[in-house]
Amino acid sequence: MADHKLTVEDLLRSPALQLRVLAGESGLTRSVSWAHVSELDDPTPWLLGAELIMTTGLGVPRTAAGQRSYLERLDDAGVSALALSAQLHVPPLHPAFLAAAEERGMPVLEVPLAVPFIAISQEVAAALQSDADHRLGAQLQVFGALRWLAAEDLDTATLFRRLERLSGYDVYLSTRGGRPLLPGVPVPPLDVLPDQPDAPPTIPSGFVLPVSAPGGPAGYLVAFAREGARPAGLSVVQHIATVAALQVAMVRHERETLRREGAETLAELLQDVLDPPAARRRLARLGLPMEGESVLYVARGVPDEALRRAMDDLPHLMLRRGDDHYLLGPASLGPAVATVPGVAAGASRPFPCGEPLRVAEREALWAASHAAESGRALVHYGEDTTARWLPDDPATLAALVDHVLGAALAYDEAHDSRLLMSVRTWMERNRQSDEAAAALHIHPNTLAYRLRRFATLTGRDLSSTAAFAEVWLAIRAARRLGLLGP
Repeated sequence: MADHKLTVEDLLRSPALQLRVLAGESGLTRSVSWAHVSELDDPTPWLLGAELIMTTGLGVPRTAAGQRSYLERLDDAGVSALALSAQLHVPPLHPAFLAAAEERGMPVLEVPLAVPFIAISQEVAAALQSDADHRLGAQLQVFGALRWLAAEDLDTATLFRRLERLSGYDVYLSTRGGRPLLPGVPVPPLDVLPDQPDAPPTIPSGFVLPVSAPGGPAGYLVAFAREGARPAGLSVVQHIATVAALQVAMVRHERETLRREGAETLAELLQDVLDPPAARRRLARLGLPMEGESVLYVARGVPDEALRRAMDDLPHLMLRRGDDHYLLGPASLGPAVATVPGVAAGASRPFPCGEPLRVAEREALWAASHAAESGRALVHYGEDTTARWLPDDPATLAALVDHVLGAALAYDEAHDSRLLMSVRTWMERNRQSDEAAAALHIHPNTLAYRLRRFATLTGRDLSSTAAFAEVWLAIRAARRLGLLGP
């Protein structure tokens, strides 16, 4: 028996044990990793799978439903077989219990009173000695994983494929939310992930273990026994989880380094101190795609961590300025930015990668202000049909504002009044005076007075289509220049 994987059938063939099959004969080919005595009605939290459970019957329920549930719990936990001592405390076995064993192919064995449980344990231990040697060898080789990593410069995917071959398991990694944890390692089925990090490690056909990280588990490692392989056991899987934790720490350190470099590069691009060729070389080194065009985003109203989580798997640079977060990357960032709860973000028009950001910054800031005002998560510059008629040059915009709105701006500043805000609110609400007055929290008569005062100061009668259009464009220009707030 020492030359191959031990099965329930192997134990039945032992003349010294005198075991007899009561039910579940179709499962005799199940492998046995250990033999253990348990008198608990539910020993499954302490099992690893592939055990032969031996009992005098103290924990076996007396009702038909209880017996069936008892057997199903053991089978779901991966128990290889149940051995019941004859003539001791085993209650009468109900047909439902035996039927469940037959349905599931779960062997139920009878142990003669003359055969002590220790004899079965010794038989299993002796048969498994060669497998123990195999597991020890696998552990020692897994311990060498870090040496491979340093000496052979293995990428993550190659490292874990090698660990799979050594351990006899198919290995999966994911964050606690089910997203990829390390590049090149697949994500497991979500239904095997535990609700709590301290959940029992055993799952059908394998194990699930937390991957440690500062502040709590970074995610989970799931290992399924591979068909035809010799699984090396929980200890080896634990070592693989340690390797995964070290890899996560290395990846996080690398990401943090790139994040800092990215913020410095974005600051230099916004200050226009990098020429386009140098900027493109820097951006390529930081992982931004050079093909296609870039977009500058300004996001408001969100904490750093929420935005970082949304951007985690996407190429980007990020810089915080006050309450604003600047992000540079491909247009595909947009949907991810828009998913952040509470965000008000603006996107510039696309532009060639590495080009100066002066115009893009103005566009993104304007769009972010419009998003905050309208309550939208993301606004792209140019969605406002009026904005397309305005020039990009700040000097030209300032001249338009001064020419049309200069007198009203000066009056508001001198008298701490809100003439221009009142006109803007009235226009944005399609000249509905009652609605605009309610938004301004003033009486409609007060709004009418402010509109007349504005017309007198600026010389623009707002009942005139030409004057209305000129004032509206000037207000949009003032907003773009930041003179009117969001």
